[in-house]
Amino acid sequence: MAGKVLRGAVVGASKLMGKELAEELSAASSAAWDILLLDEQVSQGTMTSLGDQAVMMHPISAEAFAGLDAVFFAGEASTALEFWKAAYLAGAVVVDLTGALEGQPHVLVRSPLVECSEGSHAGASAAGVKPDGMTLAEISAHPVSILLALVGARLGPLGLSRTVATVLQPASEMGNEGVDEMHQQTVSLLSFKPLQREIYDAQVAFNLVASLGEGARTDLARTTEKVQRHIGLLAGEEAARSTRLQILQAPVFHGYTASVLVELSQRLSAEMIRGALVRDGHMVEEDSASNQTAVGRGEMLFRLKAEKASEADSFWLWVAADNLRLAARNAVACALELIEQKPFRGLP
Repeated sequence: MAGKVLRGAVVGASKLMGKELAEELSAASSAAWDILLLDEQVSQGTMTSLGDQAVMMHPISAEAFAGLDAVFFAGEASTALEFWKAAYLAGAVVVDLTGALEGQPHVLVRSPLVECSEGSHAGASAAGVKPDGMTLAEISAHPVSILLALVGARLGPLGLSRTVATVLQPASEMGNEGVDEMHQQTVSLLSFKPLQREIYDAQVAFNLVASLGEGARTDLARTTEKVQRHIGLLAGEEAARSTRLQILQAPVFHGYTASVLVELSQRLSAEMIRGALVRDGHMVEEDSASNQTAVGRGEMLFRLKAEKASEADSFWLWVAADNLRLAARNAVACALELIEQKPFRGLP
């Protein structure tokens, strides 16, 4: 696709994920993109910024998909369900970041970032769908599943037997509304006012919780199940069974962090573990790895806790990733693969 300008639409461009995706597309080095911004809640002619440029946002309609190479759904799940088939029939490849299309026929959960790893299993094959079968759309895998499956793909050839991860989820995983509610709770607590609880139905500011209220718009247990399911689709069921996972809601606005215990079937040096993790640049070791230092970076940052012995069969990893940037980068990789494979995947 060298020299070709691809036309892509971001549906849900006013959302945090939509904005991040538009920025990722505009800065992409793998392809040049002409970006159309669509949103559920804008009127014709609404202006926004993309990088240092002012661009126009448009309301969503089936007609807007004509002539596009790719359509990314990054806003409301209901919008993805309503318009994805129209985008497909218009000839665009479809990538869903809302998760709404999971379970639809001929829709795959994918992460090219994991599947291109040596020793990993192809997500299409793991999902029981042949790579040359019909694909109507792809779902960008959950960021935590990408993170953990990538660790597994790197260390699997070294005798990985089990990973045990405690993951801290940020407010931005719930989009604009989640960030706004945590901000409002923070302000209310400092001024001794009642807390807003529409999104989490619990106090999440200045608090760390393993479950949310009954009226919450997200469920940590269901999120955990989703991540486990996606690990199985990306790296195989054996990888999913060997991963133990707990997700906690953290009082941070942005970025995933995780404490991961890695157990191996043989004793290895810390240098061998580091070499396996950093071999293709998707993971970078930093002593200061944190949700703050990961912001705006597409790589996953990690810190390996050195053992006193020269070799050990278990290690602790501290891992950090920008959840929005990681999801956006993975979605763009999905779209580029689909565009390349159009004649072979049953795409219009």
